[in-house]
Order: sequence, then structure tokens, then C-alpha cells
Amino acid sequence: MVMNMFLPSLPNMTVYFETEYWLMQLSVALYLAVSAIMQTMIGPISDNIGRRKVLLGGIALFMLATLGCIFAPNAEIFLFFRMCQAVVAVAMVLSRAIIRDLYDQDQSASMIGYVTMGMAVVPMVSPWLGGIFEESMGWKSVFWFFFAVGGLLLWLVYKDVGETARPSSKSLIGQFREYPELLRSPRFWGYSLAAAFCSGSFFAYLGGAPFVGTEVFGMTPSQLGFFFGAPAIGYFVGNGLSGRFATTFGVNRMVLWGCIANLTGTGLSLVIFLSGLGSAITFFGMMTFVGLGNGLVIPNATAGMLSVRPHLAGTASGLGGAIMIGGGAALSALAGLLLTPKTGAYPLLLIMFATGICAMAAIAAVYRRERRLQLV
Repeated sequence: MVMNMFLPSLPNMTVYFETEYWLMQLSVALYLAVSAIMQTMIGPISDNIGRRKVLLGGIALFMLATLGCIFAPNAEIFLFFRMCQAVVAVAMVLSRAIIRDLYDQDQSASMIGYVTMGMAVVPMVSPWLGGIFEESMGWKSVFWFFFAVGGLLLWLVYKDVGETARPSSKSLIGQFREYPELLRSPRFWGYSLAAAFCSGSFFAYLGGAPFVGTEVFGMTPSQLGFFFGAPAIGYFVGNGLSGRFATTFGVNRMVLWGCIANLTGTGLSLVIFLSGLGSAITFFGMMTFVGLGNGLVIPNATAGMLSVRPHLAGTASGLGGAIMIGGGAALSALAGLLLTPKTGAYPLLLIMFATGICAMAAIAAVYRRERRLQLV
């Protein structure tokens, strides 16, 4: 929600702060970049001192950063506090780690699928809701909504989330020294890169779709918000399929099928535009396949990377998330820089298609590695 609810407001926020669109668009890329950096730290810290304490502290800091965004006097200060909002990454990282604390690989993939299926409802609704807030009360109302939901989340974690991490005998420095063990694992890299490249299509979409909707198709904020949530429909379905079939088919097949769905959606959209038939309906409609692919890939690739070294689940969740979000930040920024009224939607579609091919290569590498291990 924090990542995409305010996106329909970007054009009007550009006017409010008297700046240029590319600068305000950095609120997506910088948020993702800081989130990636933080995730490398959140995992080891939570492995050392526990999931619950890190969650409570992170959500409280997020609320303070949200107030900074609301009262920012200029675009630069807004972007600073927007980066600080990325501390809410504790919720994403540690929700996965908590599930892996409680279940084995295939079961955790199933459980993550069901949890993220529920989470997928938010990006379906939030851009549309953000567009309505923008038109009726202005962009600051979106951030007040973030603040209120942050308070509810803080209360829920305080009342309901127990500690699931096993006590660690290692110091915090010792936890960070575990990174090389993960980095030497080809399977960890395969799962991480499959998730990173598949989600990269979506993150590029986050950076470029507001421009495409506004400048190419002439949409209003509420119209953009309505169409913008199209990938979330596929994401909801994909996560539901992950929850239902991960234990039946295993994580590798689910990731492969998700990569195929993602590549199919971006490829078809590109072909439609090249044929001169591109429209808002075809552009946003094909993005449901991107969402479907992400719904299949992310829960299963996450379960795979957390299971490579189960005793480092928190560290793996943070590092894998950092790889995924860091790549997403770069792709989001790249999409924002390349899109102009003259280029239309083509730079965005080409970036998404290229990342889809790379995701296929990553999961193929996992298959090759597992065949080699079976031969040993």
C-alpha cells in the first residue's frame, strides 16, 4: 500500500511542490532503494534479537516518517522522509521469516501464498482509493491514511505477534558474517534472481505506468487508480494457486510457471503495441499476467531461498528481499527516465519483457543445479 497508493497523486504532487515529474517519480525509486538496503540489515538483526522487537520499532519509525512527508515544505524534504518510510520493510521481511520459522519449505510456500493472496487485495483497491482521496481531499490525505493504518498495525503487532525466532548464541556481528554462506549458494542466487527479475517487471510498471496512463492515454487520477490495480487481480489469483498447489507440485514448478505467465503478459502487450492496436484496455489488461506471474513466483521463490539455509531464514529473507527490491528500484527509475511523450509506452514494455527473459534464465539455473546435486 505504501508503495502504490499515492501514485495517482504524482502529477498533482509535482505541481504542488513546483518541480518536475521525474523528481517526484524518484519517490518510488528512492523508497525501493532504501528498502533494499534496510532489508540486508533487518534479517540479521531479527535473527539476533528477535522478530517482535524489530517489527514494533520499525512500524513506529514509519509513522514518524509519514508525518515528515505530510509536513514537508519542499520536494527534497519530502523525498528524504519518503526514503525514511522504507523502514516499514520490516513488515515484509519479517512476515516471511516468521512463516518460515513455523513451517517447512513446501508448507511455507503454501502459507506465504495464502498470506500474500490476502495482501493482494490491497494493491487492487489502494490505487483506486488513492485516486479518490487525491480528487476529493488532496494528496496529503493519502499520507494521513498511511499514518492511521500504521497505528493500527502497531497495535496489532503489540497485541498479537509472539516471538518465533530461536534464540541465537551469535553476536550481531556474527550474524552479519553469515552472509557469505548464503552468497556461495547457487540455489539461493537462482531463487533470488528469479524473484528479482519477475518482480522487476512489476516495479518497472510502478515507475512507468502513471506516466503512460496520464500522458499517453490521458487518464484522470481516479481513472488511473482504477486501471492501475490490474496486476493485483492476477497477483491475487497467483497467490491463491500458490497456496493451493505449492505442496502438490513443489516450489520449482510453481516458479517456472510464474515466469512463463509474466513473460507472456509483457510479450503480448509489446506485440499489440507494435501492431498499432495498443490501448489503455490492452496495456493494463495484459498486466494481469504480470501480476499472475508474480503471485506464482514470489511466494515459492521466497520459500526456496529461505530453505537453502533454514537456520538463516531471517538473513535470507532480508538479503533476498534486498536483491529483489534493489533491482526493482533501478528498473523503476530507468522506466521513469526513458519514458517521454515521444516514446509512448515502448521503453516500459521493452524493460518488462527483458526482465521476464532474465527470470526464466534464473529458474532454469536452479533446475540445472538441482540436477547436478542429484547426480552427486
